[in-house]
Amino acid sequence: MRLTAYILFIVFALPLDAAQRPDSLSIRDSILSEARFLKSIYKTDEAFDLLNSIVQTGHFDEEVISELADCQFQNGEYEKAHLLYMILNGKSPQKPLYKIRLMLSAYRMHDYKKAVMYGKEISETDTIPAILSLTGDSFNHIGEKDSALVYYRKSLGAKPQNESVTEKIARIYLDRKEYDNAIAVADSLLSNDKDNTTIAPVKGLALYLKEDYRSAIRIFERQDSIGNKSYGVLFHLGQSYWQMRQLLKAEKKLTEAWNVDSSDVNLAYSIACVKDILNRPYETEVMPWLDRTIEIMKPDILTLSRIYEQYGLCHFKQKHWAKALDYYRKAYEHNPKRLSYISTIAYCFEKVEDYKSALKWYEKYLKAAKPGSSGYEFVEQSINFIKGKLFMEDTVPA
Repeated sequence: MRLTAYILFIVFALPLDAAQRPDSLSIRDSILSEARFLKSIYKTDEAFDLLNSIVQTGHFDEEVISELADCQFQNGEYEKAHLLYMILNGKSPQKPLYKIRLMLSAYRMHDYKKAVMYGKEISETDTIPAILSLTGDSFNHIGEKDSALVYYRKSLGAKPQNESVTEKIARIYLDRKEYDNAIAVADSLLSNDKDNTTIAPVKGLALYLKEDYRSAIRIFERQDSIGNKSYGVLFHLGQSYWQMRQLLKAEKKLTEAWNVDSSDVNLAYSIACVKDILNRPYETEVMPWLDRTIEIMKPDILTLSRIYEQYGLCHFKQKHWAKALDYYRKAYEHNPKRLSYISTIAYCFEKVEDYKSALKWYEKYLKAAKPGSSGYEFVEQSINFIKGKLFMEDTVPA
């Protein structure tokens, strides 16, 4: 019988230290030993059945209940495990183990406020780096970043040079755009382990976000050279090269990043842009990357408008006016506030000699743009030119 209710009935019905019959204790010990072995090799269902058979014979002591709870936890039945740990903690509140298990099960249940409660309670009497870190994680999940930092720092104080905790602290600073603080935290570990493959890329990211691309390149190049071919290293190395206009290197590293993870639309779009700047063949090298950006995501409206803009730009540069017009109109449909789309659509209409449509779009631009702004004078001149064309068409006999 695997009903937790049955277990609870037994636990509450009789005390945990109830006397056991001597003739059955050896059997209980043998079964308990076998159950522990099964649990250790992750045969938790079989272990649970054996433990439950002990319960049914009246051996419902603390060891058995604890093993039952551990089996539930190992099976991912965290709520049931949590309930049993509560019972054990109530019976033996002096044992920190049960509070730790309560915290772990609460965390796995995504009840982070409860995990915080247990974490704080445990930390009042015990300094356990992993518990301090998990308390920080729990605070982080509920958005209390300052409290998370407090517990991460306590954990780091109890166990210095812990790369996992160091990374968590640095990433909170990255999220806050406190890049110098993130770099300082990273340096505290890198001073003794300069090529750490977890923390060095975090420092590189902070430098990249700080727009110190030259320094970021040095870190990411070093990581690349020692064999750290992670997506983050290759992607940000490629992006840093792009920012420094080292386009051939950018193309190479961004493509390598794609071979690691082909799910990032920003990467596909970046490769398309770099290839465009390098004047790679549009049909065979640029546009296929733009195609991928749409294939791998459901883009938001503004992102989709930029993708269509890039398609249009490819055709525009090749003077494929009709195709450019189609894509710029799609871009405009998704982002009608972008004035450059309006003027480009008008210009494409002009190039395909659809002057009435060109005039309509140029006039739309003038209504939306501020007099004297960039492009305003050009549009005025274009309107005068087109009106002249249309006048000639109307006055010259067919």
